[in-house]
Amino acid sequence: MRQGFPIARPGMRIGILGGSFDPAHHGHALITREALRHFDLDQVWWMISPGNPLKRKGPAPMAQRIAQAQQIMRDPRVVITDVEARLGTRFTADTLAHLQALYSRVRFVWLMGADNLVQFDQWDHWRDIMERVPIGVLARPGWRMRGRKARAARIYAQAELPAHFSHALASAQTPAWSFVNIPMSPLSSSAIRAQGDWPRR
Repeated sequence: MRQGFPIARPGMRIGILGGSFDPAHHGHALITREALRHFDLDQVWWMISPGNPLKRKGPAPMAQRIAQAQQIMRDPRVVITDVEARLGTRFTADTLAHLQALYSRVRFVWLMGADNLVQFDQWDHWRDIMERVPIGVLARPGWRMRGRKARAARIYAQAELPAHFSHALASAQTPAWSFVNIPMSPLSSSAIRAQGDWPRR
């Protein structure tokens, strides 16, 4: 494996939670713990992105965001990684293709909040993502019903795995996705930035 890349054994079930993490907060930690439990994952990788193509303003420096993430999430099953920057990819579909080539015997699950499911059909090659890896969707405050009615959810309605079978998601044949209800945190990175509680260095 390349230097600086996460280590994963063949057969592992790994969830990927991607985003700018600008900043990481306890809401991220909550959905990560719930994802580990509901989807029966061995690890979750917090994949801190160089920048979100859908956002006009860039995030805080990578080193600052990684340091904050390491302070928030201390579970040994969670890996904080800048692998997307190392790969030189900017879009999730490209990143997943590279990861599957590098870790050909690992079962990846893409993790997202219900708020992201609402705009999922705007992502670059979103159908390729859906066909490539199972997707675990976690409830977010104010987005549960909107997520259920999202265009991507309607198009792939037949591929939904009921929540009581969510533990089998990593092994499901794609396309496959599962929506789970979890305890929810009102925290958001944008709100923390708006309050001035995230000084960028």
